[in-house]
Amino acid sequence: MTGTAPAPDTHVVVVGAGPVGLMLAGELRLGGAAVTVLEQRHAPTTESRASTLHARTMDILHQRGLLVELGDPPRGGPGHFGGMRLDLTGPSPHSGQWKVPQARTEALLARWATGLGARILRGHRLVGLTQTEDQVRADVVADGVHRTVRARYLIGCDGERSTVRELGGFAFPGHDASKELLRADVADVTVPDRRFERHPGGLAIASRGPGGVTRVMVHRYGTPATPRTTDPTFEEVTAAWQHVTGEDLTHGRPLWLNAFGNACRQADRYRNGRILLAGDAAHHQMPVGGQALNLGLHDAVNLGWKLAAHLGGTAGAHLLDSYHDERHPVGARILGNITAQALLLLGGPEVEPLRAVFGELLALPEARTHLAAMISGLDHAYPPGSGHHLLVGTPVRHHHLRTGTEDTDTFAPLETGRGLLVDLTGDPALAASAAPWADGRVRVLRATVPPGTAPPAFAAALVRPDGHLAWVDGTPSSLAAALQRWFGPPQRRVRPTGR
Repeated sequence: MTGTAPAPDTHVVVVGAGPVGLMLAGELRLGGAAVTVLEQRHAPTTESRASTLHARTMDILHQRGLLVELGDPPRGGPGHFGGMRLDLTGPSPHSGQWKVPQARTEALLARWATGLGARILRGHRLVGLTQTEDQVRADVVADGVHRTVRARYLIGCDGERSTVRELGGFAFPGHDASKELLRADVADVTVPDRRFERHPGGLAIASRGPGGVTRVMVHRYGTPATPRTTDPTFEEVTAAWQHVTGEDLTHGRPLWLNAFGNACRQADRYRNGRILLAGDAAHHQMPVGGQALNLGLHDAVNLGWKLAAHLGGTAGAHLLDSYHDERHPVGARILGNITAQALLLLGGPEVEPLRAVFGELLALPEARTHLAAMISGLDHAYPPGSGHHLLVGTPVRHHHLRTGTEDTDTFAPLETGRGLLVDLTGDPALAASAAPWADGRVRVLRATVPPGTAPPAFAAALVRPDGHLAWVDGTPSSLAAALQRWFGPPQRRVRPTGR
């Protein structure tokens, strides 16, 4: 019975210690929730895998104070849409795309999350899942021993073949892959760099990275996807590469082999009671242009503060429900643009007329700006609702500010994972309206714009912990309403209970 169930071991169990799970663990800890991450691998990945970070993701890392440790990653060169060159310049200090091997991203986020107090249990494989009215029970196997971990909530960040999604009863509509790209990281080969080269027999991509390792990707036109339970062989990759380019890679040393196709699926809901999904567990898409990883990280940042606030007793179920309401449409839109890109990228000679027309459209400034913002995640806005300023729901942009004699900006105060009221008006009524939430939930930043710098497009704005604007240039009473909607009633924060 629920009333006699053992107490939970932790507030939240996150299944999967990839970038999305680790990002989520850190976000939950910023909000004060106890987190245990279960990972079936015994050691962190050493593979590059997803290696592209887009501008919105870099903005988020900036907001969490993680860019200093990340260092200065190399730029990823120009972007693309379906293999067609696309300038990704946009309104971000990190405009463009950045090359960061997944192993490095995971290591950075693991240090951050564990430094905040998250616990990572490696070698723990989820085999069973039960939820009751007040908790979730995860049955796991570790070193051949069965054990149970209990939590208030459980989140599946365990990839496209998610065990959590299967055991949690989530429908996953969509379609499987009909075409695929083979890819490999290969040492001891020298081939020309190729950027989406279309040959008579197929598509070839090659890029020589740090340490002399070359990543190759190849698709043979008209070849259907192979149903796979394991990675492709090196022989498959070299045969396809020779068919398309005429070059021999057989003398190379494969370091990593993978295949991905144009499958497209999305969970019908991101929350089922006390079980939630994020990242590839919630949506499966062709990882073209790095959007899959970035989309998953943005899921984590949206969910983390909301679940922590709910567990802390300062937010009701409506805030947790807003995770699905906001992120599911964003995921559907991204899956749509990836499907369009797959048609342009993997289609044979029959798509050349479409590519020609699309090339003309990409030359138009408005079309380029629109697609660049979509790919970079800079246009991922949430519906503001009627009567709200048009900026509400959009990501806050980076602006230099000054408080007294000290310089700051619109990103740095978000490092603690709290809300932020930026007040450039000096109106004491705004600070008075926010005072009941200035108990650790929302910081009030009264600032000015330094001479010679571009001012924000607002005079006052409430920024959510995930960096999206929740209120802009309204009245003190409308500010109080926004604070209550996103940060709970005007009362002191309590310890997480999740009841």
